[in-house]
Amino acid sequence: MIVMIYACDLQNAIGKNGDLPWRQSTDLQHFKRITTGGTIVMGRKTWDSLPGKLPNRKHLVMTRNSRTDIDTVTFEEVLELSNEEDIFIIGGGEIYSLFLPYAGRIHRTIIHCNVTEPDTFAPAIDENEFSVIQSNFVKKTEKDQYDMTFELLEKQH
Repeated sequence: MIVMIYACDLQNAIGKNGDLPWRQSTDLQHFKRITTGGTIVMGRKTWDSLPGKLPNRKHLVMTRNSRTDIDTVTFEEVLELSNEEDIFIIGGGEIYSLFLPYAGRIHRTIIHCNVTEPDTFAPAIDENEFSVIQSNFVKKTEKDQYDMTFELLEKQH
């Protein structure tokens, strides 16, 4: 199954200047808990924004350029793999838009803020297509900038 995972602000912004526009330790722990042991797929810009390989995950990068330093994958190969295992789509904006029609589940963290001058957005989710099946409000800790809500959405059949 294709599973998307992302954090967005109250206006669906997910990025600014090639990075996350907030510091949310609680959300990073949530991301780690969900994706550990799995296969994560991202675009080249998202790969470049990471501090390196994330432990205990298989990394696949979609890029238009040939690379030898990372495992690259095509859109069709990701769809094929998703028949055998859950594939976590972790960004960025173009990659989310590409896979949204194929996603069966979405882990969305809503960060309770409005980013000033964001440049990357998550695609709009059609509420007729996806339903929120879990929602959990979490107050910020000393390691977070903002309160957040963890949501799990599933595609309607």
